[in-house]
Amino acid sequence: MNPRDLLARLVAIDSVNPDLVPGGRGEREIADFCARWFAERGFEVHLLERRPGRPSLVAVKKGSGGGKSLMLNGHIDTVGLAGYDGDPLLPEVRDGRMFGRGTFDMKGGVAAMMVAAARAENLRGDVIVACVADEEHGSSGTAEVLERFTADAAIVTEPSHLEVTLAHKGFVWLDVVVEGRAAHGSRPELGVDAIAKAGHFLVALEQLGHDLAAGPRHHLLGTGTVHASVISGGEEASTYPSSCRITVERRTVPGESPQRVEDELRAVLDRLHDTVPDFRATLTRGLARDPFEADPDAEIVRTLIANLGAPPVIRAEPFWTDCALLDAAGIPCLLFGVDGAGAHAATEHIDLASLDRLTDVLARTVTDFCG
Repeated sequence: MNPRDLLARLVAIDSVNPDLVPGGRGEREIADFCARWFAERGFEVHLLERRPGRPSLVAVKKGSGGGKSLMLNGHIDTVGLAGYDGDPLLPEVRDGRMFGRGTFDMKGGVAAMMVAAARAENLRGDVIVACVADEEHGSSGTAEVLERFTADAAIVTEPSHLEVTLAHKGFVWLDVVVEGRAAHGSRPELGVDAIAKAGHFLVALEQLGHDLAAGPRHHLLGTGTVHASVISGGEEASTYPSSCRITVERRTVPGESPQRVEDELRAVLDRLHDTVPDFRATLTRGLARDPFEADPDAEIVRTLIANLGAPPVIRAEPFWTDCALLDAAGIPCLLFGVDGAGAHAATEHIDLASLDRLTDVLARTVTDFCG
């Protein structure tokens, strides 16, 4: 099967992440399809399913021995279908593009790595193809895979416009709860308005963003950023609000740890405690994911670049990917994927020539690295 036909089959399978969209179908059907596809081609097939209905698939083509192993990693879940312009599960080809949910992010990369691994022959090292669940939410799929499998190197086939991606940002989510004092709206001497107090924090948060933008820059990623994502507070019009909750997202660059981010925000709150009357707030750190930066001289980077046949474009991404988990597990990796547009948007497409190109580059890279 060529990658275009395989991609059309993958797009037609609903694999919406239920952690993003309650009631989403999840990865069961698409993982079963991929398992059959690999089994028919002689791969060892392993289904990992710690979370019921949320399987990841690992397919292994065993080498003859003595070679290096390479993992190809891509996620099989997608964001939701609501609001998509047209039928999101009907792959449609127009003007050299295929449209449909997941074509770009990232079933195109999954199709390319599946076909590339099947094409590679006469290898000494193993090829490990990880089709993982839940990347669009918590990346539990890659985390589970890494408990069972490792490799000498990895390529994540997230879309990169056929450009070599060697870094991406991390993120930290934090909740700030500003505390007030509930009272009747006619009794200001008794109440403390938590929402008004939260305004002081929002102004300070905006200033922190300006300070970050003016600070030291990473050579590929620039600076870290911060913003308020969600705010809620108050009960009714005639009551002073007793609390106001603000969810903050801090995007990080290499060298910025979750603890550093937490300390940074605590320092902001401490200043407000000292300068704003009746200001009280608590801070709780939530989900955190580290940024990623590849070694440009790593063998897998050099091998892939050698198979491009043209001077590479080196880039970084502002969003987070599973590369960070692979890197933390001691697996040198990079990101390289298709061209297209519309990730998470109302219309999504892949450039089909880039799909063919990605498949060819991956197949040659597998042959050289594992041969």
